[in-house]
Amino acid sequence: MKIEVLGPGCQRCEALANTVQTAINGLNIECEFEKITDMVEIMKYGVMVTPALVLDGEVKFSGKVPSVKEIQDLIRESDRQ
Repeated sequence: MKIEVLGPGCQRCEALANTVQTAINGLNIECEFEKITDMVEIMKYGVMVTPALVLDGEVKFSGKVPSVKEIQDLIRESDRQ
């Protein structure tokens, strides 16, 4: 599984990255986690509002910081597919 946080490095982007890391640690899973700050790369996902959360290439959230539980639920759901 690959998890990406898209954003230029603002406070909300950092908050999302921290929340994702907490969610990953809570689930005790192995995954690839990356923060993408390059706007050209972010635009490739069609994201107009940051921060955004991407799971396995699919944008799941944009413009908000979901809770740890919401992120964990998305990871579990994605892991089942």
